[in-house]
Amino acid sequence: QVQLVESGGGLVQAGDSLRLSCAASGRSFSSNAMGWFRQAPGKEREFVAAISWNGVGTYYANSVKGRFTISRDNAENTVNLQMNSLKPEDTAVYYCAAEKVYRYNIAYASPSRYDYWGQGTQVTVSS
Repeated sequence: QVQLVESGGGLVQAGDSLRLSCAASGRSFSSNAMGWFRQAPGKEREFVAAISWNGVGTYYANSVKGRFTISRDNAENTVNLQMNSLKPEDTAVYYCAAEKVYRYNIAYASPSRYDYWGQGTQVTVSS
């Protein structure tokens, strides 16, 4: 059974940093894209960042570009999200996602690219 488990969320102040981690189990994702999405109360789930199978390609939402960094460790089957200079508008539940097969024809930012999702981890940024 495939599982994605996020960790690292919490309550921080504006300007602080957090590092989210996602541990995958049940199969290897070393040949697949992985990503992070988030959902704030009353809003739709939105793309945050994604990374290609080999880590060469990284993609970010404009709202987090320059502040967040996505990385992966294929040996450990993990993907991380380093979040710096956090803002109150970053408050949301953050979800890890992974594709089942390589989908070259679907954008990295599209939720439809991803087949597996974690349960989410809460990030709250106070002002």
